[in-house]
Amino acid sequence: MATYHKILVDGLHIFYREAGDENSPVMLLLHGFPSASHMFRDLIPLLEDKYHIIAPDFVGFGQSDAPAGFDYTFAQLTAVTADLLTELKITSYYMYVFDYGAPIGFRLAMADPHAILGIVSQNGNVYAQGLGPKWAERAKYWAHPTPELRSKYESAFAPETIRGQYLDGTRPGSVSPDGYTLDIAYTHTEGYAKRQSDLIFDYQTNVALYPQFQKYLRQYQQTARCLG
Repeated sequence: MATYHKILVDGLHIFYREAGDENSPVMLLLHGFPSASHMFRDLIPLLEDKYHIIAPDFVGFGQSDAPAGFDYTFAQLTAVTADLLTELKITSYYMYVFDYGAPIGFRLAMADPHAILGIVSQNGNVYAQGLGPKWAERAKYWAHPTPELRSKYESAFAPETIRGQYLDGTRPGSVSPDGYTLDIAYTHTEGYAKRQSDLIFDYQTNVALYPQFQKYLRQYQQTARCLG
């Protein structure tokens, strides 16, 4: 049964979901954009009999603090997540990474590779070939970050875009509206557009790290395996 918590980390209230026996191996669930740990609400019951589940909301997402003065970069999101693990006295763990959670997870893994018991990556790209045409356009924005282009990328968290992330390619009636309705609701929180725009611009730092992520996987390939 999942329980819900907030803990003070680096002066910020970080929300996380927890489930499973504390004596079981830890499974860290790292969510994607534009969601939060609620995206794992159906997965957690399937894992909690084997793992001690920790599923945080990143700073600026979900129920965690979203201060205006925070530096919304993937490096900073990673630093707070690492400090959360320290606060929870977690020294080794499996992790499931999705979308934005992937560069955060791989940054954690590179910083402390011996803490990683295994990695499950879903939609967690670490190769330039996997970015697709959309990201070629974003590369132009990264090179020339005009206010007009920054405003253009606010469409990434428009309601119709969020619904599309859930529904595109699915059978009619097969996807509950609960997830995308909550994600859309979070877009109305104060400062949402600014912090998410900051992260879209900063995503270029993840792309720059792809060779290091790949080197990590080659060196520690035993950690990137499927879990039974």
